[in-house]
Amino acid sequence: MTHVLVVEDDPSNQVVIRKALMKIGGYQVTVTEEVETILQLARSGEIALVVMDISLSNSTYAGRHVDGVVVTRLLKTDPATSHIPVLLATAYAMQGDAERLRAACGADGYISKPFIEPRELVEKVQALLEMGASSAGEAPATET
Repeated sequence: MTHVLVVEDDPSNQVVIRKALMKIGGYQVTVTEEVETILQLARSGEIALVVMDISLSNSTYAGRHVDGVVVTRLLKTDPATSHIPVLLATAYAMQGDAERLRAACGADGYISKPFIEPRELVEKVQALLEMGASSAGEAPATET
């Protein structure tokens, strides 16, 4: 089963994202905002994709507060985790935010919150997973 890591600090969003990914997408889902746990899971090889909130209220790394941009940069600059697709999920939805945020951290995709239709989140996750499989020379995985 494909394992998706959700980095989200809002309990309501955690529930919505987890339910959508599990019930619609059929994914195994882990939710955390603990940076050491995020890095450990990503390095373990178990995680196929990360859904990353930008505004993390309780995340710290090396003794300082970090947001989703910093955590995504940590993932994308580590050779052991740089291949894992990261989908930014954020309330920053003004014109140009998607491009600016993706460029700032190397994320692979973007979706704005709140999710009007949870299926849109699942479709973006599926598209990134298929794109990653295709670029690795594998046949895209199909989820039912």
